[in-house]
Amino acid sequence: MNRRLIVSFSLLVVLCLFGWSCTGDKAAESPSEQEPVASVESMPEEPNPALLVPGLAHEKAPAVFRIEFETTKGPFIVTVNRDWAPRGADRLFNLVNIGFFEETAFFRAIEGFVVQFGISGNPEVNSQWSTARIQDDPVKASNKRGCVTFAMAGPNSRTTQVFINLRDNSDLDTQGFAPIGRVTEGLSVIDSLYTGYGEMAPKGKGPKPKVFNRRGNKYLKMQFPELDYVKRASILE
Repeated sequence: MNRRLIVSFSLLVVLCLFGWSCTGDKAAESPSEQEPVASVESMPEEPNPALLVPGLAHEKAPAVFRIEFETTKGPFIVTVNRDWAPRGADRLFNLVNIGFFEETAFFRAIEGFVVQFGISGNPEVNSQWSTARIQDDPVKASNKRGCVTFAMAGPNSRTTQVFINLRDNSDLDTQGFAPIGRVTEGLSVIDSLYTGYGEMAPKGKGPKPKVFNRRGNKYLKMQFPELDYVKRASILE
């Protein structure tokens, strides 16, 4: 072995010992040897500011749009027609876009009547939205089976709660309940939601409204473990 070859081989050994691979790449660039770095995709998303400031959620909804609701029993899709109830459609569109429906319970589920959801499991969020009322819409569609409608407690009192009709509830039309859309896929999922607690307390065995509003999902998980939930909702392209 000549002198030049010996020097080259010695240099290569030194480089390997100081963190360079014998193929000429830095050992530190090997993913298995780097300290783990969180990717952008794995970083948790910041909550939308509009969850605590309802006035920030004021986009106009498209003429027709579809929402996919992923639930503990499977997915269902609601097709919303803005012409049916423009104010209600805009409100639902914004609630979905800001992530309001994540982990919201079907807290009122009455067999053969309706299933209702739309109270935030986070009491802080719910306290902000519970007074964010919208004006009524004229009733243009009917509360047939599968139709989706905002709940209300009198004129101009709609906020975030919606219900899905499990039967023909057209008698609600004359009471001012204006449907905004209907379930176009997954109605069997709606039928499978847990209804064992029935009406809310004190009329039924369901949650106590005041306690639910104050304690949120912690109360539901502890006292009403069989309830189903919307895990997330998204506008379909």
